This record gives sequence, structure tokens and C-alpha cells, in this order.
Amino acid sequence: MPNQSAPKPVVLLAEVLSPATIEALGPDFDVRHVDGTDREALFAALADADAVLVRSATRIDAEALARAPKLKVVARAGVGLDNVDIKASTAAGVMVVNAPTSNIVSAAELTIGHILSLARRIPAAHASLSAGAWKRSSFTGAELFEKTVGIVGLGRIGALVAARLNAFDMRVIAYDPYVTSARAQQLGVQLVSLDDLVAEADFLTIHMPKTPETTGMIGAEQFAAMKPTAFVVNVARGGLIDEADLHEALVAGEIAGAGLDVFTSEPPAEDGTARALLGLPNVVVTPHLGASTEEAQEKAGVSVARSVRLALGGDLVPDAVNVAGGVIDPYVRPGIALVEKLGQIFSALAQSPLTSLDVEVHGELNDYDVSVLRLAALKGIFTNIVSEKVSYVNAPLLAEQRGVAVRLLQDEVTEEYRNVITLRGALSDGSQLAVSGTLTGPKQVEKLVAINEHAIELPIEKHHVVMTYTDRPGIVAAYGQKFGEAGINIAGMQIAREAAGAQALSVLTLDSPVSDELLADVSAAIEADLFRQIEITEV
Repeated sequence: MPNQSAPKPVVLLAEVLSPATIEALGPDFDVRHVDGTDREALFAALADADAVLVRSATRIDAEALARAPKLKVVARAGVGLDNVDIKASTAAGVMVVNAPTSNIVSAAELTIGHILSLARRIPAAHASLSAGAWKRSSFTGAELFEKTVGIVGLGRIGALVAARLNAFDMRVIAYDPYVTSARAQQLGVQLVSLDDLVAEADFLTIHMPKTPETTGMIGAEQFAAMKPTAFVVNVARGGLIDEADLHEALVAGEIAGAGLDVFTSEPPAEDGTARALLGLPNVVVTPHLGASTEEAQEKAGVSVARSVRLALGGDLVPDAVNVAGGVIDPYVRPGIALVEKLGQIFSALAQSPLTSLDVEVHGELNDYDVSVLRLAALKGIFTNIVSEKVSYVNAPLLAEQRGVAVRLLQDEVTEEYRNVITLRGALSDGSQLAVSGTLTGPKQVEKLVAINEHAIELPIEKHHVVMTYTDRPGIVAAYGQKFGEAGINIAGMQIAREAAGAQALSVLTLDSPVSDELLADVSAAIEADLFRQIEITEV
């Protein structure tokens, strides 16, 4: 901790936080208070701050960071980071931390509250009685007993929801392509396809991360396949359920009702679809209350206070979202972002759930402590496939919950590069997958150098497409033409093959993402064995 003879580091509380938060900081800091919504007062207070703690009202953007020359860490006492400019913070060398698991119980319990409110029509009955009416027959509800609940996304919150609804003697089914059947069995859940889930569910609740693939994943097609007596609930992210399609389904009677805590635009715009949803009698709404419990708020404050202590003490900060932090050798540190991106590539290419993972570190890195790379690999693998924010502290727990055995292997043998890092995993369908990467040149360019047995060398960018197919003339022209006609520019390309007529691997770097329709069209045109789009989330 800080030298007691030196001035204490200044920790600025820009919003009201619990006494437990201040207690968790301890006596080693000069704790100051400011109203973070008063920009001028905030700017003045930031001049001496080593750390700043905020909730959701205070904006820490490039303008605020420019007024904070000593700032080392921004701590958000909550899960979301919409009010913190992570990119500007990283550019300024400022660590950003949050409390990714502080609200999981609160979110799960709010989900149960919405399900019960819909089943028993509690809000409508309350409004009727408060208005002076006594209409018992107008509010006949339904029991949860022996009904089917479908959970889309069986991460930490989804698992908590499953445990609570099992206690109601409900049949619990789930769709999650990244969860093994063994893990689902432990939770008392039956894994099914998304099509089967929407057809069978009496209640559907979604707990997925918001990505280009999951945005609008519950829409007109799913509503048309649901029971007319079914209800849908979303307390996860606005936009996972298509609001316009939901409105049409509710008005048309395709489904019985909906419970919503989150919206595409918050608060809902006056002239938007979400505002129209608020006026429907079969909709129960709350203003994004997933984390709004005293317990969740206190957990969040205490969690980030501990992270601030670690950051200002020079230790590893597990909940850092933009840098690993802590005592990590400068030679190892550039590999952290590389390995996180390799993890994202691995999960995008995996065709079934991961059961075991080896993180192999080859070359000169063998002489250093590279344990952080194991954490980075898990963080990357889970980043785009679970609903909660993934950090170095919860990534191993996510692996443990899914029954994924993880090893860190090191040796000094590498033929072409000074260092190579390989993520090699066994999948539940019996197949194996390996992706390898390295850093090259004085600028330490992150490169993908192998997928399975195929050797390549391609800088890792934001948009990639990976495909395997039987090598034959005309393939490159076929997919090049289709991408060109769709206005998709191919910025880079690598092709690897074993021999003429054998399976070939192509990895493309694109300037923009590709629609699912175009991907399916190109895949069919070249008769691909594997065709995946990889979207790298910024790390």
C-alpha cells in the first residue's frame, strides 16, 4: 500500500456511495467528495485525483480525462460502462474497472418478479383496485406449477433463474450453444434448439449478451411459433427482442404478454415503438431496475473499492476491463490483448461447446510468469458468448461452471517466431480446435499464424471471415465476386492448403461486417465445410 510518509493518494467519490464502500477503501487514501454532475466542480476535483469512483450519473469522457493528469483508475460502481469512455481512458493510460457480478442475484430475482407479475396479472389488478374497482374475475391468472419456462442464455444469471424456477416445479428448458449437456444437467435444465424452445415455452426469458448476432434474435418468426398463451421477459439488454415485432405480436394476440426492464432507447422515446409498448394492457414494464437493489449497490461499491486499492497498490486488478493491471512483466504485457483476441477467434470457430483448453506458450516467454495469459484466454473465449461482463476474476469461474478443464503449458521450442501462443481445445462433439498467434516487429503487430494444421500469417483486425472447403479452381473468384457485388471490400487474404484437391483454409480481412444472408449465400456457392464470421470485440 502507499508509503505512509508520502501524501496519501486522492480517491474522488463523484456520487453518493455506501459507507461500506468508504470502509472498504480503508485509511490509506485521501477520500474526497464532489457532485459529478456539476462538470466544472468535477473538473476542478479531478486535477489532484489518483482515482475516481462513479455510478451512472457522472460522465468520465475525454474532456474529463484531460483535466485529470494524475488519474490512474476510473471505477464504475455497477456493471454498465456507458458513462465511461473506455477508449479515451486506455489512450490516457487510465485503468477502468467495474463490478461485473454485483447485480446477478438482483437481475435474476427481477426476472422472477416479472414472470410472477405476468402470470398473476399483479400490476393490472393493483391499478384496478387502486382506482376503486373490485373485479376479481377480470384478473384470473395462471400457475407456474408444471409450466415450461424457456431460458435463452444459460450463463450466471440464466443459471440463477433456472434454480429459482425449478423450485416452482416448472419444466426448465434452455438454448445456449456454448453450454454442455453435462452443465445443463447439473442445473436441472434440458438443452433444446431455439426453435424447439420458442414452440414449447409458456414463459420465455432471455439472458444473452447484446452482439450483432443476438440483436433482434427474438422477433416475428419466433413470436409466430409461440403459444398464444405464452409470455416473454427481457431484463438483460434492450434490443435482444425486436420491439416492433413484439408490439405486433401482442396486438395480434400471437402471445399473451411481455415483461420488459430494458429498451433499445432508454428512456423510451416519445415517438418510438417502446413507448407504444408501455400503453398495452398485457405488458409489465420497469425502468431498468436489474441492479437497483440496496444489496447490489453495496456489492458494487465494495467491489470497485477493492479494485481501486489493488490498482493504486500496483497489484493485478481482476476486474479491469481495458488493461490487465498489476505486476506483469513488460515483455508479457503485449501478449494479453493478443491472447484475448485469439480467445474470441477460438469461440467463433468452435462448432460445439468447449470441454477442455490448453493455453500453450512457446518461445522466449517461457522464462517469464505468463499466468495472466491463461486468464486472458478464458476472458477472450467467453467475452462474446455469455451475458455478463467477463473479467479476469470471473472467467475461471465461468470455465468451472461449464466443466471446462484448463491447463497452462510452457516450453521454449518455436521454429519460426520468437514466441507463439496456441489455444488448443477439445469440443463436446469429439473434435479439436487450435488457433495460434504471435506479435511481430517493433510495433508488436498482433498476427494469427495458424488455425488447426493450416499455417497462415495475417494481422488480426476487427472483421474476418474464415472458411474451409475442398480446393479447386474458381473458389476465390466465386467468393470475391459475391462480396464485391454486396459492396464488401476484402482488405487482406491468406490461403493455406495441404495439397491440390485437399481441404483449403481461407482467412479474409474485411472492411465491414457481412450479413447472415450473404454469409449463407457465399458458403453455399463454394460448398464450404466451415464458414464463420469473426467480429473482434475491442479489448
